[in-house]
This record gives sequence, structure tokens and C-alpha cells, in this order.
Amino acid sequence: MQKQIIVVNKDCPALLVPDGIPITIKKDTFVTLTQSLGGAYTVLVNGNMARVDGTDADALGFEPIVLEFEDSGDQTVIKSNVWKAISAVYDPEMPVSIVDLGLIYGCKIEGNAVLISMTLTAPACGMGPVLVDDVKYKVGLVPNVDTVKVELVLDPPWSREMMTEEAQLEMGLF
Repeated sequence: MQKQIIVVNKDCPALLVPDGIPITIKKDTFVTLTQSLGGAYTVLVNGNMARVDGTDADALGFEPIVLEFEDSGDQTVIKSNVWKAISAVYDPEMPVSIVDLGLIYGCKIEGNAVLISMTLTAPACGMGPVLVDDVKYKVGLVPNVDTVKVELVLDPPWSREMMTEEAQLEMGLF
């Protein structure tokens, strides 16, 4: 994606990256869009990187991305839908999904509950709670999912070898 300068058309909540500190980007502020993946946006504003949630896409002049899922028709949760939802969560600093980054250690479906085990690229990542909430929100959109639990684990620690080959290519790590 090529960077794009945008004028924010209304006050817009955002989170500073990598700290996760809430800010408000004021109407008529110029921002540089650096990433728009998975329904979230990463912008540069006043020398800082910030994440704008997809629910506020209209402040940037975009339509929110809507995830569409197959319905089983029998009240069961389709595992591929869950993975599609998790794959729509992107690290705000890198154009790579958390699945391709290797942050998802496990995904179990028990009835209509989904249990996810995940890690972070760094233990003190300020965006950790934001990523966990994004996973819960997007998996919660999957038909027939009643509850989503995300366990954040730091053992084993994440390393770049956990990334898919595609993610390593995208990041220029080959």
C-alpha cells in the first residue's frame, strides 16, 4: 500500500502505537495513512503512529470493512470462520496478520465457545490489550459464537521463526 495523506473529517478516537494510549485526532488534522488492513487503520499524526479502529473508518473517509462468514445452519461454529476472523487482526506496526506473525498458539472450539491462546511479539507490548480485544470482537462476530476467551501467554516467547514465509517476505526478513 502506498502512503496517503488524509484530512480527518471529524474528531476521531485513536490509540498511540506502541503504547496503546488513547488520543483524539481532531477534525481537519492531516494524517498519513500507512496501513489499512483487517478493518483497522494505522496513521501518522503529529509525528506519532496511531491506530484507528474500523468502527471509526468514516472519520478517515472510508467505509468500515464488514467481515462475512458462512453460516452452518445448525448452530455450530465453523472453525474456518474463526480462523478467518482471527486472520483479520493485524499488528498496527506491520502489514501482517497476527496469524501470519505466529502469535496464535492455539484455537479450540467447545460448543459455542472459542478458546484462543496467543502471545505478543514483545512481553511489554502496549498494544497487547488492543490486539486481544480485537481478536475477541472479530471472533465474536462469527455466527453461533456465544463466548470468546483469549489467554495471553508469554511462554514460549515469540520469535521471528514463528512467522509464515509469506510474512517474512513481506517484512523483508529473508
